[in-house]
Amino acid sequence: MARGIDGDAHRGALEGGGPTVAVLGCGVDRDYPAAHAELARRIVEAGLVVSEYEPGIEPAPWRFPARNRIIAGLCRATLVVEARERSGALITADFALEEGREVLAVPGEITSSLSAGTNALLRLGATPVTCVEDVLEAYGIERAAQSAASLGPTAETILARIGDSSLTGDEVVRASGVEAGAGAAALVELELAGRVTLEDGVYRVAI
Repeated sequence: MARGIDGDAHRGALEGGGPTVAVLGCGVDRDYPAAHAELARRIVEAGLVVSEYEPGIEPAPWRFPARNRIIAGLCRATLVVEARERSGALITADFALEEGREVLAVPGEITSSLSAGTNALLRLGATPVTCVEDVLEAYGIERAAQSAASLGPTAETILARIGDSSLTGDEVVRASGVEAGAGAAALVELELAGRVTLEDGVYRVAI
């Protein structure tokens, strides 16, 4: 339930309608970090908040690495998204390896200190993760084919205008002859539907 990827993972599970479990390095009656008090309430409603420590036990730096063994033990696989060389996430990965669980890691820039830990895991044989499908494959799950979402008339017009071109938002709206606000909304619609990509300020039809 920590700040960063921990909190985001809990939120993602909750928003996806799935259960999630938070493992605390203090008593379950302590909201730590305090900024995630509301998140803790949401987790309790859809999952669990657990701790090996008695109520009233205060958080302490040494308790968090210790609780990581419980996190690793609860999971079929551990995914490390970003980690320095001596990150607590690597402690969790070590516990997972000791228990024979799968460890996955997101590759990072070789010049970034925040990627030193994940890249080291990859050298040791961790499964590289570059997309959602990589995680699903580790679980033996194949994503169901999704039917293409229907588009509004303005979005269809803009999609046809982009075609094989690479255009900025202003260029495609002007070329399509639609009102600026409607054009901007249509571009967002196309992005959400996965029909176009935006890179370096330029729109292209998704392959």
